[in-house]
Amino acid sequence: MPGRQISPDKLAEIFIQLTDDLSFARTQYPSSRTTTYLNNLASKIHLEIYKNKRENKNRIVTFWKYEVPSVMYSVRKQLFYSFVIFVIAGLIGMVSARYDDTFVRLILGDGYVNETLENIKSGNPTGIYSRESAWDMFLYITLNNVMVSFRVFIVGVLTSVMTGLFLFYNGIMLGSFFTMFYNESVLFQAAPVVMLHGTIELSAIVVAGAAGITMGNSILFPGTYSRFESFKRGAFRGLKIVLGLVPFFIIAGFIESYVTRYAFMHWGLKMLILLVSAVIMIYYFVIYPHRLYRNATGNTN
Repeated sequence: MPGRQISPDKLAEIFIQLTDDLSFARTQYPSSRTTTYLNNLASKIHLEIYKNKRENKNRIVTFWKYEVPSVMYSVRKQLFYSFVIFVIAGLIGMVSARYDDTFVRLILGDGYVNETLENIKSGNPTGIYSRESAWDMFLYITLNNVMVSFRVFIVGVLTSVMTGLFLFYNGIMLGSFFTMFYNESVLFQAAPVVMLHGTIELSAIVVAGAAGITMGNSILFPGTYSRFESFKRGAFRGLKIVLGLVPFFIIAGFIESYVTRYAFMHWGLKMLILLVSAVIMIYYFVIYPHRLYRNATGNTN
């Protein structure tokens, strides 16, 4: 309405809902007047949001406050599929490593297993995390984690099946890894230490899997769009998710490099870090997107 001022936050919420409605309209009623109207309205609101330099300065804030969560809401099914694949693979890895002594070495490699067994004998099962300087570890681990997430996403270009296989392999590695500690009767000593950084790191890989599945499905199931147009949309949404994960990988890398090495810290501090990490990941990638959507639509269900 003329003369009525709407806050940038509210305008962004309206834009999120409008683009959601527009996407549905384009899929179900591509030639209708309603679709044309929604498209024009979305364009006007988009220009209103980004028309001035002041708002551009807040682009980074807008990206993580609205854009990433809105994409996460739209890929909530893919996130669930990614989680299920990862968990099932982890269970398979656990069972395989439990009943086959050679499986862990096949998956993790002789060098890694031998070093871990030596650390177990010396009384520090997770000593591998303190073998290098904290700064060197931080740079290597953070870069490696970011690259892993991009690989999980990028293989989606070969269809979502490839992302599923990548998730499956990582899940088997995780299951084998923890079972190795179980077989040596040090699981309850090692697991809380590993999960200091693993809570964020592993959750982020699952989220990256959702990005890859989203891009892969856009190729397999283009709907009313051309396959190339569908691919562009799926790739753009997936890329937003992966870029949104970068700060979380930095945090995980920091914890793994500077905190995990203190394996014998008080158990209460370990539990606090685990709990805070879990709450952050679940809230930002699951709960907050739903709340943002409800606030934008006025839907309280």
